[in-house]
Amino acid sequence: MIKFSKQQLKVPKLMRPVYLVTAGQSKFDRAFPDKRTEELCVDAFTMAAELIDKEPAELKEYIHTCYYGHFADHFGDQLLGEAVIHDRLGLDPLGNVGIKTGGATGGSTLWEAVKAVASGYSDCTLAMGWERMDEVPTDEGNFLISCAADKDWESPLGHIYTGYYAVMAQRYWKVFGKEQPSFRRTLAEISVKHHNYARMNPFAQGPMKITVDDVLKSPVIAYPLRALDACLMSVGAACAIICDEETAIKLTKGTKNKPLRIYVSAGSHTLRPADRRDMEIPLLPNETEDQYKHLEDEFPGATRYPGFSGFLAARMAAWYGYRMSGIQDPMEDLDVIELHDAFTISDVQTYEDIGL
Repeated sequence: MIKFSKQQLKVPKLMRPVYLVTAGQSKFDRAFPDKRTEELCVDAFTMAAELIDKEPAELKEYIHTCYYGHFADHFGDQLLGEAVIHDRLGLDPLGNVGIKTGGATGGSTLWEAVKAVASGYSDCTLAMGWERMDEVPTDEGNFLISCAADKDWESPLGHIYTGYYAVMAQRYWKVFGKEQPSFRRTLAEISVKHHNYARMNPFAQGPMKITVDDVLKSPVIAYPLRALDACLMSVGAACAIICDEETAIKLTKGTKNKPLRIYVSAGSHTLRPADRRDMEIPLLPNETEDQYKHLEDEFPGATRYPGFSGFLAARMAAWYGYRMSGIQDPMEDLDVIELHDAFTISDVQTYEDIGL
């Protein structure tokens, strides 16, 4: 059994207050044939500046280091895409780092920007992310995305992520959903929820007013997942400006938009095979050992948690985050929660992984 030392499980601490000062984004869509990636990034940065009544050139004067996240260089046929965007934004030769952690790339990019400010290394950082998935056909794009998986142990299970999530959904449905039709309907309700949220966002790519029946009648792409269970291939950019308290106050003086303090930033990363490690269950503050003691008796096949149908990375991020912020019960202490939702099944998985 794998054991972790106290040093490895130390609860992180931000050394000084950190603030989200402003943020911006471009429109997101399946394709922008008339716009280059750097133009989308400029759109996002310009919006961030305008929200605090600044010109982009004024805002750039405060930035010390930059953190850039995008899923894969393959899509744009450009290694070190972050260096190109950094140059096009006029921020060379300031320090910059590219971040790639698969589906967690956006969160990881913000995480690094926060740590830079929290440590005192920088007083103002730029976190910028983008995707450019319209320069290759969808089937090739799916293959490129799947390259983030472990080629030895993960890829053979589903080849592309749609297939891989389908296998997890089948496993979850069999073990925890007890193969009841109601579970498939639950996934459809999640799709309806997310597409409805998109209707309230003018930047969203796929706003739809759909019903559960619409989801259940959409084409099967990898059983039991259907077309309306899946995320979209996308193009767009977004950014955030992270600062210490003094800089945050200075940048927002006289503006209607005030900085938001970031009280916690925690991260974790595992490859899927690591989710099945023989280890003690990392318990969240609202959990007890008794909850998992009879898991196999109640759900035959659920021999270990986190297992094949869970995300150990999400569990560990919550383990750190809740302890950093003092959260005792996320159901009571949190008002709004945003989750990674590449497929509807990932919502269900993450609900459990973070103790909801």
